[in-house]
Amino acid sequence: MFLRRKKDKKKKPLFREYLEALIWAVVLALVIRTWGVQAFKIPSGSMEPTLLIGDHLLVSKSSYGIKLPFSDVVIIPLGDPERGDIIVFRFPEDKDKDFIKRIIGLPGDTVEVNGRTVLINGQPLAEKWAHYVNQVKLPPGVKSRNNYGPVKVPPDHYFVMGDNRDQSYDSRFWFHGKGGFVPRDDILGKAFIIYWSWVGNSFDVRWSRIGHIIR
Repeated sequence: MFLRRKKDKKKKPLFREYLEALIWAVVLALVIRTWGVQAFKIPSGSMEPTLLIGDHLLVSKSSYGIKLPFSDVVIIPLGDPERGDIIVFRFPEDKDKDFIKRIIGLPGDTVEVNGRTVLINGQPLAEKWAHYVNQVKLPPGVKSRNNYGPVKVPPDHYFVMGDNRDQSYDSRFWFHGKGGFVPRDDILGKAFIIYWSWVGNSFDVRWSRIGHIIR
C-alpha cells in the first residue's frame, strides 16, 4: 500500500511575512506600553536629590491595576497608591504633559505646610526625602512655598510634592495656589528603577546610578 505525500504548504509571500511580523510587533508594543513598563527621562531638578536631571527611569504601568487598553477603566485592581510613592501622572493643568512627583496626601487627608514641616491631619510627617536649598526661613503667616493650607484632599485624588521643595512646581501652586490635586485616573504608573543616567546630553555617565531602585 502506497501513501500519498501531503503537498507542501504554499510558502507565504515575503511581503505577507513582513506584514505579519510588523502587526505582531505593534501588538506586543501596545501590550507592554499599556500593562508593562514605560521609559521616562528626568528634565528638571524638582525631584533632586532623589532623581537627577539626565536620569532615565522605568515606570510600572500596572502598579495599581490593569486597565483596558486606551482607557482609564481598571479591570483588575492591584492596590492603592501609597504615601511616599513616586508617580508619573498627567499634569492637571495640561493633560498633554507628564509630571513626576511624590505622593504626600491621600484621599481624605488634610494637608498643611508650615515652614519646613508638612502636617498630615495635624501631625508632622516624617520625611527622609525632603530637600531644601533656600536657607531663608519665613515665619508662619508669611505666604511662601513653605506656608500652605490647610486643604483637604478630595476622594480619589492625591496631593503631590517634589522632593526639592524650594524648586518644585507641584500641588501647592497649581490652579493659582488653590490646590492642584491629581486624580487617580491620571496616574500613569509608579517609578521603580533608574536604567540609565548621564549629565545633561554629554557622555559623562553616572554609572553608580544605573540599576538604582527608586524610593
